[in-house]
Amino acid sequence: MIGRLRGHLLEKHPPWLVVDVDGVGYEVEASMTTLVALPVVGDPVSLYTHLTVRDDAHLLYGFLREQERALFRALIKVNGVGPKLALAILSGMDEDAFMRCVRDDDSKALTRLPGVGKKTAERLVIEMRDRFPHWQVSNDGSLPLEATAGVHATRDGLADAEAALISLGYKPTEAAKMLADLDRHQSTEALIKAALSNRMAG
Repeated sequence: MIGRLRGHLLEKHPPWLVVDVDGVGYEVEASMTTLVALPVVGDPVSLYTHLTVRDDAHLLYGFLREQERALFRALIKVNGVGPKLALAILSGMDEDAFMRCVRDDDSKALTRLPGVGKKTAERLVIEMRDRFPHWQVSNDGSLPLEATAGVHATRDGLADAEAALISLGYKPTEAAKMLADLDRHQSTEALIKAALSNRMAG
């Protein structure tokens, strides 16, 4: 089991990134919450990881915070929730926001996430309440939406943002609509996070 990677950020193409560890490039899939908080390409980075072994692939998922990885691992134990849906949930809201939905029985907010229907949302609220009764949420309840400074989205950056949203489960037309009214002079990660935030608020 690969539990942690420490190296340099070699590539970043949401929702994928590559970490160079002593000359070996590890391809990692991450939530938008983690991606928006990553340093610039070339800088040192340390990620908590979860390895999923399938017949056709070994898939590595990365998280900046150990608590986010813990929530990911809890989510994929819920019936009907796989790694892709778990990442979509963590991309749409951070751990505090998710646990606040659980605490407040707010299954409706969870249904705004791609792939989360009413039954799945209700199941998440019930099962996660039992799994994490000790978790505390922060007082302000705000989502981390800081843009990555100094990096502007190019035409390719906008395409990357749209592709990332589609990979999370949104339809192409829906992804394009989510990005249409945003300030395009932002990083790709900031565009994605803003689109997800607006989606949850709506």
